[in-house]
Amino acid sequence: MADRIEPGITGARRSRALDWYGLITFCALITAQAIAIMTSPPERDMGHLQKILYVHVPIAQNAFLAFLVVAIASVLYIWKGKDQFDLLAAAAAEVGFLFTGLTLILGSIWGRPTWGVWWAWDPRLTTTAVLFVIFAGYFALRGFVDDRERRAQWSAAVGIIGALNVPVVYMSVRWWRTLHQIQSSPSTVDAIYVVGLRLNDIAILLVMTYFILKRYQAAKVERQAEVLQERAALAIGP
Repeated sequence: MADRIEPGITGARRSRALDWYGLITFCALITAQAIAIMTSPPERDMGHLQKILYVHVPIAQNAFLAFLVVAIASVLYIWKGKDQFDLLAAAAAEVGFLFTGLTLILGSIWGRPTWGVWWAWDPRLTTTAVLFVIFAGYFALRGFVDDRERRAQWSAAVGIIGALNVPVVYMSVRWWRTLHQIQSSPSTVDAIYVVGLRLNDIAILLVMTYFILKRYQAAKVERQAEVLQERAALAIGP
Protein backbone atom coordinates (compact mmCIF):
# COMPACT_ATOMS: atom_id res chain seq x y z
CA MET A 1 0.00 0.00 0.00
CA ALA A 2 1.20 3.49 -0.84
CA ASP A 3 1.00 5.77 2.19
CA ARG A 4 3.08 8.56 0.70
CA ILE A 5 1.81 12.07 1.38
CA GLU A 6 1.93 14.30 -1.67
CA PRO A 7 3.83 17.57 -1.17
CA GLY A 8 1.51 20.53 -0.78
CA ILE A 9 3.06 22.71 -3.50
CA THR A 10 3.01 19.94 -6.10
CA GLY A 11 -0.57 19.07 -5.21
CA ALA A 12 -1.64 22.73 -5.50
CA ARG A 13 -0.04 23.06 -8.93
CA ARG A 14 -1.77 19.93 -10.16
CA SER A 15 -5.07 21.19 -8.78
CA ARG A 16 -4.72 24.52 -10.60
CA ALA A 17 -3.78 22.77 -13.84
CA LEU A 18 -6.80 20.52 -13.52
CA ASP A 19 -9.06 23.51 -12.88
CA TRP A 20 -7.83 25.12 -16.10
CA TYR A 21 -8.37 21.87 -17.93
CA GLY A 22 -11.91 21.74 -16.57
CA LEU A 23 -12.65 25.28 -17.75
CA ILE A 24 -11.37 24.51 -21.24
CA THR A 25 -13.32 21.25 -21.27
CA PHE A 26 -16.65 22.81 -20.42
CA CYS A 27 -16.10 25.59 -22.96
CA ALA A 28 -15.48 22.86 -25.54
CA LEU A 29 -18.71 21.12 -24.51
CA ILE A 30 -20.78 24.30 -24.84
CA THR A 31 -19.22 25.03 -28.22
CA ALA A 32 -19.82 21.49 -29.50
CA GLN A 33 -23.43 21.55 -28.38
CA ALA A 34 -24.04 24.96 -29.94
CA ILE A 35 -22.53 23.92 -33.28
CA ALA A 36 -24.47 20.65 -33.34
CA ILE A 37 -27.81 22.25 -32.49
CA MET A 38 -27.45 25.21 -34.86
CA THR A 39 -26.17 23.28 -37.88
CA SER A 40 -28.45 20.22 -37.81
CA PRO A 41 -31.92 20.39 -39.37
CA PRO A 42 -34.92 18.59 -37.82
CA GLU A 43 -34.87 14.87 -38.57
CA ARG A 44 -37.60 13.58 -40.88
CA ASP A 45 -39.35 11.36 -38.33
CA MET A 46 -38.21 12.71 -34.95
CA GLY A 47 -38.03 16.42 -35.73
CA HIS A 48 -36.04 18.44 -33.20
CA LEU A 49 -36.15 15.52 -30.75
CA GLN A 50 -33.21 14.19 -32.80
CA LYS A 51 -30.95 16.72 -31.11
CA ILE A 52 -30.93 14.65 -27.91
CA LEU A 53 -28.62 12.39 -29.93
CA TYR A 54 -25.76 14.84 -29.28
CA VAL A 55 -25.96 14.21 -25.54
CA HIS A 56 -27.40 10.72 -25.19
CA VAL A 57 -25.03 8.87 -27.51
CA PRO A 58 -21.72 10.47 -26.38
CA ILE A 59 -22.62 10.03 -22.72
CA ALA A 60 -23.46 6.35 -23.26
CA GLN A 61 -20.24 5.76 -25.19
CA ASN A 62 -18.12 7.49 -22.57
CA ALA A 63 -19.80 5.55 -19.79
CA PHE A 64 -18.44 2.45 -21.52
CA LEU A 65 -14.97 4.00 -21.64
CA ALA A 66 -15.16 4.86 -17.95
CA PHE A 67 -15.94 1.23 -17.15
CA LEU A 68 -13.00 0.17 -19.31
CA VAL A 69 -10.82 2.31 -17.02
CA VAL A 70 -12.44 0.57 -14.04
CA ALA A 71 -11.57 -2.84 -15.47
CA ILE A 72 -7.96 -1.93 -16.29
CA ALA A 73 -7.34 -0.24 -12.93
CA SER A 74 -8.96 -3.16 -11.08
CA VAL A 75 -6.78 -5.69 -12.86
CA LEU A 76 -3.72 -3.56 -12.08
CA TYR A 77 -4.72 -3.40 -8.41
CA ILE A 78 -5.08 -7.18 -8.20
CA TRP A 79 -1.70 -7.55 -9.92
CA LYS A 80 0.27 -4.77 -8.19
CA GLY A 81 -1.69 -4.19 -4.98
CA LYS A 82 -1.14 -0.42 -5.12
CA ASP A 83 -3.60 2.02 -3.61
CA GLN A 84 -3.50 4.34 -6.61
CA PHE A 85 -5.16 1.74 -8.84
CA ASP A 86 -7.99 1.17 -6.37
CA LEU A 87 -8.60 4.92 -6.14
CA LEU A 88 -8.52 5.30 -9.93
CA ALA A 89 -10.96 2.41 -10.38
CA ALA A 90 -13.34 3.93 -7.83
CA ALA A 91 -13.10 7.39 -9.46
CA ALA A 92 -13.81 5.98 -12.92
CA ALA A 93 -16.66 3.86 -11.53
CA GLU A 94 -18.33 6.97 -10.09
CA VAL A 95 -18.18 8.72 -13.45
CA GLY A 96 -19.36 5.64 -15.33
CA PHE A 97 -22.21 5.22 -12.86
CA LEU A 98 -23.23 8.88 -13.29
CA PHE A 99 -23.07 8.65 -17.08
CA THR A 100 -25.07 5.42 -17.09
CA GLY A 101 -27.77 7.05 -14.99
CA LEU A 102 -27.87 10.00 -17.40
CA THR A 103 -28.04 7.58 -20.32
CA LEU A 104 -31.14 5.94 -18.82
CA ILE A 105 -32.78 9.29 -18.09
CA LEU A 106 -32.07 10.73 -21.54
CA GLY A 107 -33.19 7.50 -23.18
CA SER A 108 -36.49 7.68 -21.32
CA ILE A 109 -36.97 11.31 -22.42
CA TRP A 110 -36.38 10.20 -26.00
CA GLY A 111 -38.49 7.06 -25.64
CA ARG A 112 -41.66 8.73 -24.35
CA PRO A 113 -42.55 10.61 -27.57
CA THR A 114 -40.96 7.96 -29.82
CA TRP A 115 -42.30 4.72 -28.32
CA GLY A 116 -45.18 6.16 -26.31
CA VAL A 117 -43.77 4.93 -22.97
CA TRP A 118 -41.08 6.12 -20.56
CA TRP A 119 -39.69 2.63 -20.13
CA ALA A 120 -39.82 -0.66 -22.02
CA TRP A 121 -38.10 -3.90 -21.10
CA ASP A 122 -36.08 -3.69 -24.28
CA PRO A 123 -32.77 -5.64 -24.16
CA ARG A 124 -30.69 -2.44 -24.49
CA LEU A 125 -32.56 -0.71 -21.69
CA THR A 126 -32.60 -3.78 -19.48
CA THR A 127 -28.89 -4.58 -19.83
CA THR A 128 -28.06 -0.91 -19.20
CA ALA A 129 -30.19 -0.97 -16.05
CA VAL A 130 -28.38 -4.13 -14.93
CA LEU A 131 -25.05 -2.35 -15.45
CA PHE A 132 -26.31 0.56 -13.34
CA VAL A 133 -27.41 -1.78 -10.53
CA ILE A 134 -24.09 -3.66 -10.54
CA PHE A 135 -22.18 -0.46 -9.90
CA ALA A 136 -24.69 0.68 -7.31
CA GLY A 137 -23.69 -2.55 -5.54
CA TYR A 138 -20.02 -1.65 -6.12
CA PHE A 139 -20.44 1.56 -4.13
CA ALA A 140 -22.51 -0.14 -1.44
CA LEU A 141 -19.66 -2.63 -1.01
CA ARG A 142 -17.09 0.14 -0.70
CA GLY A 143 -19.25 1.86 1.88
CA PHE A 144 -19.75 -1.21 4.06
CA VAL A 145 -16.22 -2.64 4.15
CA ASP A 146 -13.89 -0.76 6.51
CA ASP A 147 -10.67 -2.69 5.92
CA ARG A 148 -8.84 -0.88 3.09
CA GLU A 149 -7.15 -3.88 1.53
CA ARG A 150 -10.21 -6.11 1.64
CA ARG A 151 -12.39 -3.29 0.30
CA ALA A 152 -10.03 -2.73 -2.61
CA GLN A 153 -9.79 -6.44 -3.44
CA TRP A 154 -13.53 -7.03 -3.36
CA SER A 155 -14.19 -3.82 -5.28
CA ALA A 156 -11.73 -4.85 -7.97
CA ALA A 157 -13.55 -8.15 -8.43
CA VAL A 158 -16.96 -6.46 -8.70
CA GLY A 159 -15.54 -3.77 -11.00
CA ILE A 160 -14.20 -6.37 -13.41
CA ILE A 161 -17.47 -8.33 -13.38
CA GLY A 162 -19.44 -5.14 -13.97
CA ALA A 163 -17.21 -4.07 -16.86
CA LEU A 164 -17.75 -7.46 -18.49
CA ASN A 165 -21.41 -6.47 -18.88
CA VAL A 166 -20.46 -3.54 -21.15
CA PRO A 167 -20.03 -5.64 -24.35
CA VAL A 168 -23.42 -7.22 -23.64
CA VAL A 169 -25.02 -3.77 -23.43
CA TYR A 170 -23.27 -2.63 -26.60
CA MET A 171 -24.18 -5.70 -28.67
CA SER A 172 -27.71 -6.12 -27.29
CA VAL A 173 -29.29 -4.19 -30.18
CA ARG A 174 -27.69 -6.56 -32.68
CA TRP A 175 -28.19 -9.80 -30.75
CA TRP A 176 -31.85 -9.03 -29.91
CA ARG A 177 -33.51 -6.70 -32.42
CA THR A 178 -36.43 -5.04 -30.63
CA LEU A 179 -37.46 -1.42 -30.04
CA HIS A 180 -34.07 0.23 -29.67
CA GLN A 181 -32.29 1.22 -32.86
CA ILE A 182 -28.79 -0.05 -33.65
CA GLN A 183 -25.79 1.84 -32.32
CA SER A 184 -25.71 5.48 -33.44
CA SER A 185 -22.32 6.43 -34.85
CA PRO A 186 -20.97 8.52 -37.73
CA SER A 187 -21.34 5.45 -39.94
CA THR A 188 -25.03 4.90 -39.09
CA VAL A 189 -26.44 8.47 -39.13
CA ASP A 190 -27.00 10.89 -41.98
CA ALA A 191 -23.87 12.79 -43.01
CA ILE A 192 -25.37 16.12 -41.97
CA TYR A 193 -25.35 14.99 -38.33
CA VAL A 194 -21.83 13.55 -38.29
CA VAL A 195 -19.88 16.71 -37.42
CA GLY A 196 -22.09 17.53 -34.46
CA LEU A 197 -21.92 13.96 -33.20
CA ARG A 198 -18.13 13.75 -33.49
CA LEU A 199 -17.60 17.13 -31.79
CA ASN A 200 -19.76 16.08 -28.86
CA ASP A 201 -18.07 12.67 -28.66
CA ILE A 202 -14.77 14.49 -28.18
CA ALA A 203 -16.19 17.14 -25.82
CA ILE A 204 -17.85 14.61 -23.53
CA LEU A 205 -14.71 12.45 -23.59
CA LEU A 206 -12.88 15.50 -22.22
CA VAL A 207 -15.60 15.97 -19.59
CA MET A 208 -15.36 12.32 -18.57
CA THR A 209 -11.58 12.58 -18.28
CA TYR A 210 -11.87 15.73 -16.19
CA PHE A 211 -14.42 14.16 -13.84
CA ILE A 212 -12.26 11.07 -13.34
CA LEU A 213 -9.12 13.10 -12.68
CA LYS A 214 -10.96 15.45 -10.31
CA ARG A 215 -12.51 12.58 -8.38
CA TYR A 216 -9.19 10.72 -8.30
CA GLN A 217 -7.51 13.85 -6.92
CA ALA A 218 -10.17 14.15 -4.21
CA ALA A 219 -9.88 10.43 -3.42
CA LYS A 220 -6.13 10.79 -2.87
CA VAL A 221 -6.72 13.63 -0.42
CA GLU A 222 -9.32 11.53 1.41
CA ARG A 223 -6.92 8.58 1.53
CA GLN A 224 -4.10 10.80 2.84
CA ALA A 225 -6.39 12.06 5.60
CA GLU A 226 -7.28 8.47 6.45
CA VAL A 227 -3.59 7.53 6.63
CA LEU A 228 -2.84 10.49 8.91
CA GLN A 229 -5.69 9.51 11.22
CA GLU A 230 -4.38 5.95 11.40
CA ARG A 231 -0.85 7.20 12.18
CA ALA A 232 -2.20 9.49 14.89
CA ALA A 233 -4.17 6.63 16.42
CA LEU A 234 -1.10 4.39 16.44
CA ALA A 235 1.01 7.16 17.98
CA ILE A 236 -1.47 7.64 20.81
CA GLY A 237 -1.78 3.91 21.39
CA PRO A 238 -4.22 2.13 23.71
